[in-house]
Formats: sequence, structure tokens, C-alpha cells
Amino acid sequence: MKTTVLSENTAVDEHLECEHGLSVLVHMQNAVVLFDTGCGDMFIRNSQKLDVDLAQVTHVILSHGHYDHAGGIPDFLSMNETAPVYMRKEALLPIYAVRAAGETEYIGVPQTLADSNRLVFSHDGMTVAPGITLYSDFLCSEAIPDTNRGLMRMEQGQLTPDDFIHEQAACLIQDDKSLLLTGCSHHGIINIMKDYHQKTGGFPDYVLGGFHLHSHTYGKAEDQLIRRTADYLASTPSTYLTCHCTGQPSFDALKQLLGERIQYVSAGQTLTL
Repeated sequence: MKTTVLSENTAVDEHLECEHGLSVLVHMQNAVVLFDTGCGDMFIRNSQKLDVDLAQVTHVILSHGHYDHAGGIPDFLSMNETAPVYMRKEALLPIYAVRAAGETEYIGVPQTLADSNRLVFSHDGMTVAPGITLYSDFLCSEAIPDTNRGLMRMEQGQLTPDDFIHEQAACLIQDDKSLLLTGCSHHGIINIMKDYHQKTGGFPDYVLGGFHLHSHTYGKAEDQLIRRTADYLASTPSTYLTCHCTGQPSFDALKQLLGERIQYVSAGQTLTL
């Protein structure tokens, strides 16, 4: 599998753009998977600079219903006329963030997306193509990260704390190598990994995505959570490729504890797994 990061908070080259968002492209033998699309059309501009043809994409997978992962879907649909978008139906619900000063901001998917006939609503354990399986309905044995506070969902005219039922992860398997794409891990990377292990009996070789150990509004996760996360990740055989909402300070702390078991990936970075 050839994996290219198209959008992320940082970039490996000054000629590439970066944003608070995430988009990852994975070339498999029989599929080309676009996992998330960042905030807007920036991932398209970066793909052109990287000589990546998004017209070849066969499947789009949306990790969850936040603008920094779904904002570019309308732009993608206008340039690729065939690839379906696999997403949890709950990702279309109105989602908001309460900021530090108390103001409320809509952070959900583009509202025009609900009218698209390209959406395929996914479920836990859904196989969308050979070697591509989606996981959701995560069983949580631990509390979700406190960095999620302030993230809300509108229900019957009332804002309630988001339970992130709209979140999913994707496992891609080729040549006996497995890659788990996690988006933001709002449920907590520990819970997602434990859930994956319970449902499959194993662990992925690689995990790529944000771990939500940093909040736009509240900053870095508590040291206790970072230590607990590092201890759990170290107990698994997986290699971790993290980015985006993990946050640089939290990544630096994880790196000290995990060493070569964890790497930071940026826009423009290509890995062959």
C-alpha cells in the first residue's frame, strides 16, 4: 500500500499548503481510497503538486462529521463523478463547538452534502471492497478524552454533548499488511484499538490518524492521559503514524515515551507500507 498525506496541519515542503485538517490517499492493488478531505479544496491543490490523480479514486471514506475532515467533499464530488462516499448517517446531524468565550460555532459537514446521491451510509463491520472494512459503534471501556469537551450535537433544538456515534475507522489490508485509519479518534485511541482487537482478534500493523490529545479551545491533554495512552500503545505490536489533532506538544511527549514506535506524518509525505 502506498499512502500519501494530502492535507494536515503541517507540510514537508514549503510549496505545499497546510491547514487544520486531514486527508489521506491510499493506493491499493484494486482500489484507491481517499480517507477524509480536509477543510476545503486544499487537498486537491496539494494532490496536483504531488502529481496525484484524484480521478482514480474509487472509494471515499469519511471518518466523522467535522468540517476539517469533510469540508472538501463537495469539491471532490465535482471532479470525480463515480466514487461513492462512505459515511455514518449520523455525520449529517448538526454538530457544533462551544468555544472558550461561550460562543457556538457550526463545525459539521457542508449542509449541501445531504442532497448528494453519492452517499452510502455505513455500519460497523461493513466491507466496502476486498481488503477494506469499516469499524464503528466503538465499545468504550475508558472515558473519552477530555479534550472533546465543548463538542456538541443539536437534538430537538437542544445542544447536547456529542457521543461521536458518527465516527468510524477504516482498516485496509493488502499483502498481509494492515493499516487502520482513525481520523480524529474522538472515542480515544485506546478505546478504538481495544474495540478493533475485540472484533478482529488482532492488531493492525500500522495506525494512521489523529489521537485528539489537543483541543482547538482547551489546548494539550493532561499528562496523565498522555502517559496512559503511551503505556497502552506500547503494549500493542502496532506502529503509530500520527498527526493533526494529536497536537505537537502531545506528540513530543508520546515520542519521548514510545521512541521509534511512533512518527509524525505531514502533508506531502508518502509511505509504502
